[in-house]
Amino acid sequence: MNATQKLAVLIDAENAQPSLAGPLLAEIAKYGTANVKRIYGDWTHTRLKGWKDVLLPHSIQPIQQFGYTKGKNSTDSALIIDAMDLLYSGKFDGFCIVSSDSDFTKLASRIRESGLTVYGFGERHTPEPFVAACDKFIYNEVLVAKSEEDEEDSHSGGSGGAIKRKNGAELRQDRRLVQLLRSAVTGAADDGGWAELGSVGSNIAKQSPDFDSRNYGYARLSGLVAATSLFEVDERPGRGGQHTAVYLKMKQRGERRADSPGTEQTGSRNAPPSRTAPPTRNTPPDRTAAPENPARPPQAAAASRVRPPRRKPGKALPKSNTAPENPGSANPGPKEA
Repeated sequence: MNATQKLAVLIDAENAQPSLAGPLLAEIAKYGTANVKRIYGDWTHTRLKGWKDVLLPHSIQPIQQFGYTKGKNSTDSALIIDAMDLLYSGKFDGFCIVSSDSDFTKLASRIRESGLTVYGFGERHTPEPFVAACDKFIYNEVLVAKSEEDEEDSHSGGSGGAIKRKNGAELRQDRRLVQLLRSAVTGAADDGGWAELGSVGSNIAKQSPDFDSRNYGYARLSGLVAATSLFEVDERPGRGGQHTAVYLKMKQRGERRADSPGTEQTGSRNAPPSRTAPPTRNTPPDRTAAPENPARPPQAAAASRVRPPRRKPGKALPKSNTAPENPGSANPGPKEA
């Protein structure tokens, strides 16, 4: 970011709100000096009346452009022609195009082809091609919310219309954000895996022109990165000891889980097993109930232990002298007549 850049600010009054004037110029001052400030529209219509009250205090020059055909916006053509004239003058380092209209996509691409920086400002519904054609794109909602927040803080200390800050869990669920941060850190990392925060921010701006930490409720990139708990943060003294340089390094998977809020593990693999309460004694069995496996009577047990004699080859087994238990059933007598 070069604060000494000479910038030309071109505003499409049909696609911008008067309340944006102050926050817009304050944001542009971060990137350079606005040498030219022009706003285009048909000032004969009452819908642009709100802009008339803020033009003089901010030294913005209105450019009158009549609507030649009903339903057609001729303001875009006038803005594009003036932008090309300023481009060929060779006096500027960058352009600030304030509009949510995709008709300026080709203009932004042409200015960048000449080696100049293009800053875009528009609403959330700005078409993606125009956003991608800019070097950096800032949403108007962020600027208005910041202005309302400052105004509320100066009066009552409230948060005003500030964008709600997302917590770590919400940030990690944003796949696009996580992938963008990891890619930027990997691209700027040294052999040890550490990347300077400024280089990370530059890589992010090149990959995603509309990225802004304020979209997530954080004033600075360092606060946003720290909230994700995905990176190690190391503050080192800068050159000459005048400032502190912030370095980032991707955490290992286990470290991310341990440091993530709300995901603390309740136990460890190496922790000793917890002592459990001794098992309660079972109720003594009912002695009156019949046993499941009743014991055999002694006679049956002794009989089962008697082995029959072995039969020798060629000899028959001896007949047993024991009488059958039920002789009547074994040798029935003669029936009575």
